[in-house]
Order: sequence, then structure tokens, then C-alpha cells
Amino acid sequence: MKTALALRHVAFEDLGLLEPLLQERGYAVRYHDAGLGRLPDGAGAAPDLLVVLGGPIGAFDESDYPFLTDTLALLQHRLARRQPMLGICLGAQLMARALGAGVAAMGHKEIGFGPLALTPAGQHSVLAPLGTGVPVLHWHGDQFEVPVGATRLAGTVLCPHQAFAVGAHALALQFHLEADLARIEQWLVGHACELAAAGITPQALRAGAQAHGVALAQAARAVFGAWLDGIDATAGQATA
Repeated sequence: MKTALALRHVAFEDLGLLEPLLQERGYAVRYHDAGLGRLPDGAGAAPDLLVVLGGPIGAFDESDYPFLTDTLALLQHRLARRQPMLGICLGAQLMARALGAGVAAMGHKEIGFGPLALTPAGQHSVLAPLGTGVPVLHWHGDQFEVPVGATRLAGTVLCPHQAFAVGAHALALQFHLEADLARIEQWLVGHACELAAAGITPQALRAGAQAHGVALAQAARAVFGAWLDGIDATAGQATA
């Protein structure tokens, strides 16, 4: 059985819609909660897929959260070996850092639902189902630079760097395509202080989740399914 390891930073920012899809495709899913015990040894029994999830800390905050040093080392180890990896929000920023790119505060928050502008490469990528204007969930105040050798796939007016890919094996998403919007209340409670500071009402996000939840779930399945197909194809070529 294939294995998928998710690095989780807060309990409610989990694999969401991606978890049942992974299970359908034969992955045994397990979590490592940040700061609780040591990360898996990068030279040991590595999972077939690593997913690095979001969280409310910064990708450059290792002086305050020392476990990030080990996380970055694990990401560098896997990326150097072209082992499959998906990064979401904080996870995407950590991937960018692991590849030598910068991450910095934007000076404003991007929280709420809004469509992506796909680059020409993005229009021919696994993100193509999002090119129809379906609004995705944004929830961040930092932005990664696109690493050297990576391909920028999408942006928004507030955040031009929303996604990048490295080959078929590594995908970084600044937005939360994985979020199960039927559980939006967990996000609203968990990030209540951030929402209040940004002047964003729970009512607005709740309404957005209700309006876009079905379309986003369909788009998420299409995007993640296409990306996992690419991983499987690459693995098949490597073993042929």
C-alpha cells in the first residue's frame, strides 16, 4: 500500500477533501503534528507522498518555532530526490524556502473567496479546472517568490504568486483548495482573532462557503486527481 504523510500545524487545517481521494487511490494516510516528536528520518522509510499543510505561523519563523528547521531539512531532502510533495499555504511557502526562494509579508491580508488568474502554463497544467473563474479560498498574509527552475501557474491581484510546480512531482498552492467548506466553522473559530484584526466578518466567509462549496469540491477533486495521475505516471516510468 502507498503511504501519504501530512505535516499538520493546527488540527482543523487537515487534508480535508484530499484525504478521501487519497484513500480511494490506495494511500494509507497518516499525520505528523508539528512540534510533537521528531519528524520521520528523511533517509528512512520515506512516504510515497508528503503533504505540508497550512498554519498561522510564518515560513521564516524558525527562531520562534524551532521545529521548522527540521521541516525545511526534510523538504530539501525530498525535493533533491524528486520525491512527490504537495505544499498548501504555509506548506507552499516552506517549499519555496527549501528551494532557495524568499518568503515575505505582503503588507495586507488576502482572506476570502476569489478566482485565480492562471498563467499560460497554468492553463495547461493540473490547475486548468480552476480557469473557469471558480472562486477559491484564500487565507494568508505572506507570499512566496517563485523558485528558480519552478513554473508559476497562477496569481491574483493581491498576490501574484499563487502556485508553482517543479516537474510533475512537486506542487505548491498558496490557496486552500483542500478545505472542506462544510467545516468552515472550524476555520472561523480557529482564526477568530485574525479575522477580527483584519476586519473580516465570519458571516461573509460563511456565505462564501455556502455559495461556492459544491463547485470548489468538484474542482478540488479534478485538480488533485490530475496531479496524482501525474505522480503515478512518473512512478511508472521510473520503474519501467
